Amino acid sequence: MLPTLFVFKKKVNVLQTYYSIRRLTAVEEMDKLLSEERTVLLSPLLKSGWTIQSGRDALQKEFLFKDFNQAFSFMTSVALKAEKMNHHPEWFNVYNKVNITLSSHDVNGISHRDILLSEFIDITAKNTQNVKS
Repeated sequence: MLPTLFVFKKKVNVLQTYYSIRRLTAVEEMDKLLSEERTVLLSPLLKSGWTIQSGRDALQKEFLFKDFNQAFSFMTSVALKAEKMNHHPEWFNVYNKVNITLSSHDVNGISHRDILLSEFIDITAKNTQNVKS
């Protein structure tokens, strides 16, 4: 197995393992991450390009696409998932660039919902043709 695939597989397994062991109730999904959860769950996201927004407990990432159509297609996929999760990102789009910020306003910080949605966003971006981010 190639090292890069191993790293990606390891990243997915950490999150899948965590959430399969710790089945979250709908209420727990909205809880702010505890410090030990932050260490485990944020590490793979930070390695994949997400950052903690300055002055705020929020995740942020910029995605660049081939053109507006790809950016809008990506945003549409994310919007449908976010609606199902009842967890809506803050985002900004200009032509082929999409900036996304995730934070749970009800807990004033990063929650399990932000982690789950950020993982979906990364997978969706990778599956979008000609992603340049």
